[in-house]
Amino acid sequence: MTRFSSLLASALALLLPVASAGAAVAQPAALFEAKTVANRDSTLAALEAAAPTDPASAYAAGAGQFFTALEILAGGLHRHGFESPQSLVLPLMRLPVPDNPNPEPLTYNGFRAILVAFRDRLEKSAATLGSVPADADIGIEVDLTRLGIDLNEDGQIAPDESTAAIMASLSRGGGAPDPAAPALTFRFDRADGYWLQGYAEFLMAQADFWLAHDFSNAFDGSFHMLFPRAKLPLQDTLVPPDGGLSGGMLSSEWRIADFISLVHLVNWPVIEPERRQAARRHLMEMIRLSREDWKAIRAETDNDREWLPGPQQKGASPLTGLEVGEEQVQAWHAALEMAEDLLEGRILLPHFRFADKGINMKRFFDEPKPFDLVLSITGPAIAPYLESGKLLTSEEFDQIRRQFGGAGFLTFALWFN
Repeated sequence: MTRFSSLLASALALLLPVASAGAAVAQPAALFEAKTVANRDSTLAALEAAAPTDPASAYAAGAGQFFTALEILAGGLHRHGFESPQSLVLPLMRLPVPDNPNPEPLTYNGFRAILVAFRDRLEKSAATLGSVPADADIGIEVDLTRLGIDLNEDGQIAPDESTAAIMASLSRGGGAPDPAAPALTFRFDRADGYWLQGYAEFLMAQADFWLAHDFSNAFDGSFHMLFPRAKLPLQDTLVPPDGGLSGGMLSSEWRIADFISLVHLVNWPVIEPERRQAARRHLMEMIRLSREDWKAIRAETDNDREWLPGPQQKGASPLTGLEVGEEQVQAWHAALEMAEDLLEGRILLPHFRFADKGINMKRFFDEPKPFDLVLSITGPAIAPYLESGKLLTSEEFDQIRRQFGGAGFLTFALWFN
């Protein structure tokens, strides 16, 4: 577990909650070490009640709310027999959900309801974490082998549902941590609250983008590859009698065909334009929170099992095997500025089909039109957002990327948020 890119194959769908110092009403340790959902939820309720007057309780409650948002998503997927394609194309659905031999039927509206519940819980988490004062003295040890979510809806939080086990499953395809891996106990502090809040905003942006559109045609025509036994409209017509579960060439060919169908069917009318506009605001807030995170990290004078260390906190992270230097931090701030300029329309995103114009990403979100994936790639669908102006160049991005060294920009980006 030394490379972050292999451990966290998609951070857009598996993110870690954090914890805080003990509160008078309930101990956060009970929240993050609970072995049953009932015990976890009772502790979370007590922390939520104390949150308005106690920063440590608010911090822990916000982290717990993030944690239960992931559980809402995982439980909804499990209930309907989700099978992960292990593809970055679907970052919201990368949780290693266990097999469900008796899945419930799923409808398009039912799937939207899962996304809405997930997104709304994230919003509550972000608001609670945002209520914690910047100068709050936060610090608690969290063992990732004890911190988990109920993936299979049995009311238990088992060892193979721990954060460490989930990470191991993503990296190696297994369900248990590597016994030779370094200890995964971290001391989470105030800076890490900004980090988690930023990830909540990032996931809300993804959920709101989906919910802004009517993707029912894609659901009806291709989602049986994700929910092969949930009685979707074309399940019996297109999927092999065994549900594609036998493996081998036939199953692989069917999955490829369904994936092509999905790409073709990403032609989604806008039905809730305010959600697409909100997606941009969530991304802008994520950028702001990342800056607050690094401001808080730079102010730290300790070096105690840091989740995200600053340049002054020497030593490689036990999670990533990487050490953060000043050059990476400076490059990250440059990347944040670049992303902000794109989202504000101050610089334009180039497209290979248009030499002298670029895409105004602010208008892409704030003036939403139907989203057609194929025609966006080939050009026609993004024509309404083209403008003349300053274009982002590959040289600018390459200069930033080089400062992250051999580990790569994506590895640090998943970690830094």
